[in-house]
Amino acid sequence: MKILLAPSETKTLYNDASFDINNLLFADKLSQRQEILDSYNAIIKNNSPEEIKEMFGLKKDSDIAQYLFKIDKTSLACKAIKLYTGVAFDYLDFASLNDKEQKYIEENVIIFSNLFGPIKAGNRLPLYRLQQGKSIEEIKTDEIYRKYSSKLLDEFLKEEDILDIRAGYYDKFYLPNKNYTTLKFLKDGKVVSHWAKAYRGKVLRDIAKNNISNIDEFLALNIDGLQIIELQTKKNKTEVIYSII
Repeated sequence: MKILLAPSETKTLYNDASFDINNLLFADKLSQRQEILDSYNAIIKNNSPEEIKEMFGLKKDSDIAQYLFKIDKTSLACKAIKLYTGVAFDYLDFASLNDKEQKYIEENVIIFSNLFGPIKAGNRLPLYRLQQGKSIEEIKTDEIYRKYSSKLLDEFLKEEDILDIRAGYYDKFYLPNKNYTTLKFLKDGKVVSHWAKAYRGKVLRDIAKNNISNIDEFLALNIDGLQIIELQTKKNKTEVIYSII
């Protein structure tokens, strides 16, 4: 089973290796990734404050400074699953998992980076900033990655069950063309939004701890604080609806 996961805007860097774009998922087949990175680097090199603030989605110079570096093979990097620090990643708490559980995450989770596209959680990324939905000059990365990586992902996932726990925005990067499963969380009968990120992280943690290999095993998993109340299937998507208890 493979799990599709969204990135987060917030990041930290452990600096445990150097960055090599040729080590990322589909590196030999997705040349567009380097072209996107070249355009990103060009904006930073040109040092146009308005362009940079627009691309980063930031206003304060103090917030921008840490990202004003060209990304190349001299850039420090860490595993993507350690780079992102948003709510879902906090609740996953990757650092507290044992070696086997961490390896499960690194090999079976695909993160959809706004800059680098689909990558394995164990791929190493540098510190970067590209706000969700922002273009790099005229380049819309979601459209580029959807066009050029969808077939690659279809092939990569063809023998796998797919659990998609991304935010809906990332459908713009990729939609599976085979059966896949998503999640919805209800509290007192109402859909939760912000806290859905926390529960996605919690679900992912339990999946790793139990070494889940397919959707049937996942549906049989008892997750503390959550109860499955319904499965809704439409076309090739099955939505697991949880009640928060």
